[in-house]
Amino acid sequence: MNDQRWWVECGDPFGRDRSVTVLVEEDQVLVVAPPGGTAVLSAQQTHRLHRTLGTASDAAAETGDPRG
Repeated sequence: MNDQRWWVECGDPFGRDRSVTVLVEEDQVLVVAPPGGTAVLSAQQTHRLHRTLGTASDAAAETGDPRG
């Protein structure tokens, strides 16, 4: 795995601070939900996640598919 990773702050259903982690591994984008599997995001956090996923997608596309 490389060092391309981002965190988007969010909460959980109980109001605790959490984060969604976005990683790039070769040509794939991995999204890791907070513990418990539920992320509660504000509109601003949703926009940040959208931008982060776009950045990660671009990074994964630059890596290319090593399988062919």
